[in-house]
Amino acid sequence: MMDEFFNFKETNGFRVKLWRGEYMCLLGFDVDAPEDDFVGFAVEYKEPKGTKFLNLRNRIAFDYGEPAKKAVTGGGKFPTTEAPLQMFRWVHFPYEPQDGIYTYRITKMHMPEDGKLVRGTVIELPIRYDAVTYDGFLDIGFTRNFASSQAFEDKKKRLHLTNDIIPANADDGLAFASSKAEIAKTGIYDWLGFEAHRLLFGFLDWAVKDPTIEVDALAYDLNEPDFLAQLEKLGSRLRVIIDDSGEVDKKTGKVKRGHGAPSSGETAAAARLAISAGADRVKRGHFRGLQHNKVLIAKRNGVPVRVLGGSMNFSFRGFYIQANNLFIFDDETVAGLFEQMFMLAFTDMANFHKDPFSKVWHSVKREGRPAVHICFSPHKSSELSLQPVGGAIDQATSSVFYSFAFMNQTKSGPVREALDRLIKKPLFSYGVVDKKGGMEIQKPSGENGLVDFAYLAKNAPEPFKSEWSGGSGINIHHKFAVVDFDKPTAKVFTGSSNFSPSGEIGNGDHLVIIEDQRVATAFAIEALRMFDHLNFRNRMQVEIATQPKKITLKKPKAISGEANAWFDKFYVAGSQRERDRLTFSRQS
Repeated sequence: MMDEFFNFKETNGFRVKLWRGEYMCLLGFDVDAPEDDFVGFAVEYKEPKGTKFLNLRNRIAFDYGEPAKKAVTGGGKFPTTEAPLQMFRWVHFPYEPQDGIYTYRITKMHMPEDGKLVRGTVIELPIRYDAVTYDGFLDIGFTRNFASSQAFEDKKKRLHLTNDIIPANADDGLAFASSKAEIAKTGIYDWLGFEAHRLLFGFLDWAVKDPTIEVDALAYDLNEPDFLAQLEKLGSRLRVIIDDSGEVDKKTGKVKRGHGAPSSGETAAAARLAISAGADRVKRGHFRGLQHNKVLIAKRNGVPVRVLGGSMNFSFRGFYIQANNLFIFDDETVAGLFEQMFMLAFTDMANFHKDPFSKVWHSVKREGRPAVHICFSPHKSSELSLQPVGGAIDQATSSVFYSFAFMNQTKSGPVREALDRLIKKPLFSYGVVDKKGGMEIQKPSGENGLVDFAYLAKNAPEPFKSEWSGGSGINIHHKFAVVDFDKPTAKVFTGSSNFSPSGEIGNGDHLVIIEDQRVATAFAIEALRMFDHLNFRNRMQVEIATQPKKITLKKPKAISGEANAWFDKFYVAGSQRERDRLTFSRQS
């Protein structure tokens, strides 16, 4: 029977489990005893209104013909019925996802003779895609983070675009409005911003069109012209706090570089909003460190009814380049807590950390809804907000997934120390943290790897094309951890917080705990999607440096003459790859 967010079936020692994410699906496979001629999985899917199965496609194949550059073009992806997936899981990210039932057909593929593929055991399973996570309470969304990808290279070619889709300098963002308007006609911004983009502008459109709605906003980066234009349309129905942090000139005492500088996009945005909303409704500030919240609070007749928050800055990079998440709560109590935070910051930001409101976790529990807990910083002790996160990671019994921007700058504290302990445990975990020169990942071998986004801009093995590095700045901006996603006790920790002691003591931020397996599953799938995206780049960098060659699928040992089958590494007892295979394919 299909659950709301997963489905499972087993046939003849072959197991498949589907996990629903946010407009994406994780497929987990397992085989008890792989045959010698087993070469992978073919995946076909039928869309909600479709009448026939479509092929999931692979970018690599057994052979390409010669020369490979002619045989493999931007559109030359190979049907998995001809080029099976040699992985025990896959994240299907539909090009244009739809609401409704998707049906997946997964087939074991065999190669008894060189070049001859034979279908084996087949499993068919449905799962529902829904636009809203919890109707009437909570919706979450992610950006696509595809600017550095083969998919983006394909799309650029079709749309006749260059990499100049964002301004080279963030402070030039508002002046980029006319260029953006022309580029937007291609649909590239909607595509890159994905569901987070849709939720954000849907929130603003709704607020602008309803004259009974007022909005209180907090912004860190603020240089995206369409976002600013929507805030301007609110007129005097808007109040906003915009960060003014930056490098201070020792002689003049003024900010010379950063958000508070006269030339910054944030300063320009504040000036425009002072005209549209009124100067007394626009505040600049940075708590004791940064005003790091990215929040919109909607009020109807003075009563908070809806709130948007998360990791996504209101900027070109935040919307269209980086991996980010946001949430919308349609709940008066949750929105009311964010409104209390806003009012304290709007009236006396310097003393926010002294107020009792900042010294406790705030819990919201609704029957039939996920339990939600929220902590607002800055506060005097970082242990208040970070100890529950570190404790949950330490107490995990099944799995931990995480993505922390700027964790490389954190050398201590409950979360950093728990992550260091986690790596040494026989527990399934994948993580991504940024590091100077790129992103650091924990590889399937258990080792760490460094991903350089610029590397594939210069080096790409056949059949892959060189990629855009995404411009100046980090590519992964998420801040979240998922604990035991496959259990009823699953938890997600998310928000704008960087999970660092210094940030919790100095910055205006929010940290949210959501106790819910459906939400945890969505974040876990997002973590896997990013990990695979980055792990491939790390693998390419290593393999290109050591043995430049074309990348192909592996044939059976009897045909290839190689000592190991492609699947052997997934059956090494106690290995990370074995845990990977089992975690996503077991029934419970």
